[in-house]
Amino acid sequence: MSFLLYFAIIIIVPLWAQFKVKSTYKKYSQVPVSTGITGAQTARRILDDNGLQQVSVVETHGVLSDHYNPMTKTVHLSSNNFHGHSVAGAAVAAHEVGHAIQDKEAYAFLRFRHALVPVANISSNLSWVFIMIGIFSTMTNMLLLGIVLMAAGVLFQVITLPVEFNASNRAMNQIVSSGIIRNDEERKARKVLNAAAMTYVAAAAVAVLELVRLLLMYTGMQQSDD
Repeated sequence: MSFLLYFAIIIIVPLWAQFKVKSTYKKYSQVPVSTGITGAQTARRILDDNGLQQVSVVETHGVLSDHYNPMTKTVHLSSNNFHGHSVAGAAVAAHEVGHAIQDKEAYAFLRFRHALVPVANISSNLSWVFIMIGIFSTMTNMLLLGIVLMAAGVLFQVITLPVEFNASNRAMNQIVSSGIIRNDEERKARKVLNAAAMTYVAAAAVAVLELVRLLLMYTGMQQSDD
């Protein structure tokens, strides 16, 4: 793989994905939803419609800091989305509720991702220690250990993709069927969700590429030792 292609994937693609989601969100956060409903009301309505009255909706600080906490059963919405009446806010709120619905239904990929969290956190922190030791000392066993640890983090990134895409599909179904968005607002909401999804695709692509690069390096070191 050429250096330029590698550089483009690991640097330019994530930057482009971040720019895309921020610009798309900014654009459609200024487009009011015709029903006049806030993001908090959107989340509450969809939760109630799906029998999730026990899940609370709270305001959180930051921009695009929205998330669902499966431990506390809480949907966290950033201030703009919590109080705002925009198409973007409705889409983001519905997406986070999509994760709550996944949790309720014990969605397999979500459960698998939750199980991987402690493993991925530990392995991600330790992997580069062993990788650096392996590279600079030419100890292939240490490099291989680092690669194995990194693979757990890469798996987490890959598993995240179906979780996020499924949550977005659920979100679109919910906000359309409930009448929260209407007519061409559906297309605009989908643009927001698709742009957000690209950040996860970019992260997974970079993780997989880096893993492949290290595997090729390990193979080359092995051949040099023979």
